[in-house]
Amino acid sequence: MSTSFYDVSFPIRWYRQFILQPLGLDRETAPVLWLLILFSLIFGLSLWHFNGDVPVSTTLLYVSCFLVLAVVRPDIALYTFLFLVVLFDQFEVAGFEPVTFQVMFFNNIKEIVYLPELEPAVFNPVEFHIVIIALSWVIHYFINSQIDFRPIPVWPAFILFMGWFGLSFLYGMMQGGDFLVALWEVRAVFYLAMMYLLVPQIIRTKKQINILFWVFIAAVTIKAIQGGMRFISLGFSTGGYETLTSNEDPVLMIPIIIFLMALLVFKTNSAQRTMLFIFLLPILLGFYAGQRRASYASLLITIAAFLILLPPKVQWSFVKKTFPVALVLGVYGVMYWNSDEPIAAPVQLIKSGIVTPDPEENLRHYYSNLYREIENYNLSVTAQREPVLGIGFGNAYDMPVELANISFPLRDYIPHNQLFWVYIKTGAVGFMLFFFFFNAFAFRGVAVYTRLKDPYLKAVALVVVIAVLNQLVVSYFDVMLTFYRNMIFLGCLMGLLPALEAAADEEEEQSQSRDQEYLEAEGEDRT
Repeated sequence: MSTSFYDVSFPIRWYRQFILQPLGLDRETAPVLWLLILFSLIFGLSLWHFNGDVPVSTTLLYVSCFLVLAVVRPDIALYTFLFLVVLFDQFEVAGFEPVTFQVMFFNNIKEIVYLPELEPAVFNPVEFHIVIIALSWVIHYFINSQIDFRPIPVWPAFILFMGWFGLSFLYGMMQGGDFLVALWEVRAVFYLAMMYLLVPQIIRTKKQINILFWVFIAAVTIKAIQGGMRFISLGFSTGGYETLTSNEDPVLMIPIIIFLMALLVFKTNSAQRTMLFIFLLPILLGFYAGQRRASYASLLITIAAFLILLPPKVQWSFVKKTFPVALVLGVYGVMYWNSDEPIAAPVQLIKSGIVTPDPEENLRHYYSNLYREIENYNLSVTAQREPVLGIGFGNAYDMPVELANISFPLRDYIPHNQLFWVYIKTGAVGFMLFFFFFNAFAFRGVAVYTRLKDPYLKAVALVVVIAVLNQLVVSYFDVMLTFYRNMIFLGCLMGLLPALEAAADEEEEQSQSRDQEYLEAEGEDRT
C-alpha cells in the first residue's frame, strides 16, 4: 500500500524524480523553480493587463525580482543597485539618446514616460532601491540574532554634519524657500548618508569588497567604452560636442584608475589588476571623451595624493618607474601648450583652468571661466549678507551681476562651485562641519590604511581615502555635490571603512597571537 492514494510521500517522490531531477534541482534548490514560475506568471499577466506593453511588464518583473532578491540576499541586491547607478545616466548627453538615459532611473516615477501615470509617485527608482535594501537588512537584523549593528566611522562628525544640513533645510523653508528646489539640493547628500549607514551593515568581508569592486570595474568600463565609441564614431574627434559622456563619468573613472595604480604598487596578484590592464586604454579614452576640466584637475591632484600616501620605500620605487612617463607627459604639455590641434585638447583643458583663455583662441572656455567668476562674485555678496547661518536650502542666491541664461533650471540656486554653495546655504557653521566630517573621515581612513598588511585591502583603503579628495576637488569646479551617481558611489566607498578597520584589527590580533605563541615556544625551549 506504499503507493496508495493516501500515501503522501508518493507525490513528493514523483515531484522530485520527474520534475526536480531533470532540471538539476534538489529539495534545497527547489524554490528556484517556483520563483521562475511566479516571475513568468507576473510577466505574462502584466502583458495581458497592459495590452502587451513590454516596458511596463519588464519593469514589474524587475521590481518583483528585486524584492525577492533583497529579502534573500541583501548584499546581491546592493551590488545590483550600485551597478545600475553607475551604468545609467542622470542627465541627457546633448546629441545622444542612449538606453542608459532613456530608462530614466533617476527621474521621479510619475515622470517616467513609459510607465502609467502615477501622480502621487514623487519618489524615484533610486529611493525605491535604497528603501527596499534598508528594510531587507532590518528584517535580517531581527530574524538573525547573529547580525550586529556595525558603528559607522567618525559618527559624531557625521551626525553634526547631517544634523546641520537638516536644520539648514528647515531654516530655508522658514525663510520662504521653495520646497521642491530644496529637495533637489539635498537629495544627493541624503543618498551619500544612506550609503554611509547601509554599506557597513551589509559589506563585511574581503570577498564582498572584492565583488563590489568587480561591480564598479564592470560598470565604469562600460561607461568608458560608451564614451570612447562615440569619439571613434565621430572620426576620432568630439564632433563639436561639449562632452561625449555624462559629467560624472570621468569622476567615477578616477578612483578606478587609482585602484589599478594601487594594485600595481602593492603587487597584488589579482584578476582585477589584469582586467583593468586590459581595459586601461578604453577607460582612458572614455575619460578623454568626457572633456571635463574638473576631472583633469582632480586626476592630477589625486595622483599627487596617491604618491604622498605611499610608504617611503614604495614611494621612491614608484617615482623611478613612472619618471619616464612623467617626462613624456611634461614634454607633451610644453609642446602643445599653445596649440589648437586635436591632440592638444587635454593640455588646453588643463591650461584653461590655470590661465585665462584668449577669447580669440578658446571662446567657449573663456566664457565658461567668465561665467564662473561672475557666479563666484554673486556668491561672495550672498555670503556677506548671511555669513553665519547661510540662506538655507530652497532660496536663490543674490545676483547683483546678472548671469547668462544657461540650460539649467536651478541656475539661481545651485552654482558650479559647490564648496561655496555649502557655505552660502549652511553658513560658516555648516561649512566648518562639512569639512570637519570629511577631514575626520580622511584621517581615520589613512590610519586604517597604514595599519593594513593585506596588499589588496591596503589598495582598497587607499582608494577610499583618495575618493574623498577626488569629490572635494571636482566639487570646487563643478556641480558635483548635487549629482546623484557620484555621491552614491562616494558614500558606498566611504561605507567600506568599517570592514577595512575590522580586517586591520583581525590582522593585529593574529600577529599578536603568533608573537605570543613564539614567546611561549621560546620559553619552553629555554626550560
